[in-house]
Amino acid sequence: MAGGSFAPAGVAKDRAEQYEGKVTAYVIIACIVAAVGGSIFGYDIGISGGVTSMDAFLTKFFPSVYQKKKHSHENNYCKFNDQGLAAFTSSLYLAGLVATLFASPVTRMYGRRISIICGGLSFLVGAALNALALNFVMLLLGRIMLGVGIGFGNQAIPLYLSEMAPTHLRGGLNMMFQLATTLGIFSANMINYGTSKLDKWGWRLSLGLAAAPALLMTVGGILLPETPNSLIEQGSREKGRKVLERIRGTQHVDAEFQDMVDASELANSVKHPFRNILEKRNRPQLVMAICMPMFQILTGINSILFYAPVLFQSMGFKGNASLYSSALTGAVLALSTLVSIATVDKLGRRVLLIGGGIQMIICQVIVGIILGVKFGTDQKLSEAYSIVVVVIICLFVAAFGWSWGPLGWTVPSEIFPLETRSAGQSITVAVNLFFTFIIAQSFLSLLCGLKFGLFLFFAGWITLMTVFVYVFLPETKGVPIEEMMLMWQRHWFWKKIVSDEESYERPRNLLEMERQVR
Repeated sequence: MAGGSFAPAGVAKDRAEQYEGKVTAYVIIACIVAAVGGSIFGYDIGISGGVTSMDAFLTKFFPSVYQKKKHSHENNYCKFNDQGLAAFTSSLYLAGLVATLFASPVTRMYGRRISIICGGLSFLVGAALNALALNFVMLLLGRIMLGVGIGFGNQAIPLYLSEMAPTHLRGGLNMMFQLATTLGIFSANMINYGTSKLDKWGWRLSLGLAAAPALLMTVGGILLPETPNSLIEQGSREKGRKVLERIRGTQHVDAEFQDMVDASELANSVKHPFRNILEKRNRPQLVMAICMPMFQILTGINSILFYAPVLFQSMGFKGNASLYSSALTGAVLALSTLVSIATVDKLGRRVLLIGGGIQMIICQVIVGIILGVKFGTDQKLSEAYSIVVVVIICLFVAAFGWSWGPLGWTVPSEIFPLETRSAGQSITVAVNLFFTFIIAQSFLSLLCGLKFGLFLFFAGWITLMTVFVYVFLPETKGVPIEEMMLMWQRHWFWKKIVSDEESYERPRNLLEMERQVR
């Protein structure tokens, strides 16, 4: 069935209490291996800012930026403002945006593993091109291939983790992706700190070492089992049940298996998931798929992580000191993600998102005030104020690390019914990469134009997203992934949109009739 008024909208039978099983070593290992793919995303975020502050890299590809950097009288906020330099960072995310739209049908038809493998191979090619780059065109082509890898990986990995994890630990295991991302950022910052001392070829080593997580992702994709949801959707029910029994550690998986079978039959009746996702009954998920990744980027976190060395140099830190400060923020981000993993399935998603939002607002406002009062266009921060700024930025990064960082991926990956899950994840990744591209391309210009006001600009967005979560996001803690539709039907606002019971029951009645005929 190709969309339309009879398109199914997910399983809405409450079998959650009948789910059995335990946390097995098999599922933990599978989730850890899959989540390694997140380190690719993180490594690139962390490596870009460090490389673009290295003199040897700037001299070879961006000599005009190098000259501006050396002029002490240059406007502090504008010394790194160059669209070519911004394009080096942002081109990857534009390529990833396009790639994730192609990754959606691949993930749905051929499974999550294939997309993970494709992502790893693309990233390997991109890393090689960047490490061996002889000119800007070769450098840009390498970035585009890295973007293709991120588009496929970010599309498939969060889905893989959500589908493999047991309901009561889905939040924590799904956040393995974000933990790997933060470890990738931290590793990249430490590598940049070391390679910055290698003069002529340090930047090549930094960019080339991206092949390490790419290789792990590729090999992991080959060795991992496919998710039971995907196997059942492809028609391999017996194999899907065996995988489900193995990852749950019990043969008593009838309730969960039946939910997956029902979801699969509904999913296979939808031939055009992108058209179906626009249906009114899927409106809540679509809104979250757009707003959650958009708000995640508009926290301003990527601006700090992309350009941390550049940002700290603009504030008067010396080269090594700026790299050291950015490595510190990377370490804080990784550690704070552990807090989220430990608490998300106890406190819930909403508490972390709202609490983290409040802390980030306070931090952005304080940094903006300090820079506005104490940091002019041709001045340097005093040592005392520089330390205060670094501490406040670390507190901001910590808040992001235990709230919007992991949950910006977790929530969208767990709320879609199977028939629109890959399409929904593609929208999530595309929106994330689109706004990442916009911020990466415009940040240096915004810093030059808005100066300290840039931090207040992001504080305004964080205020808006915190209110959005409080009003519109229901708690997904403990809700089985195939029964999310019930959650929307019970929410004070969304039930007005999705409470048309006939639209849910009619597709299921048709399926029951088909079963009886067979």
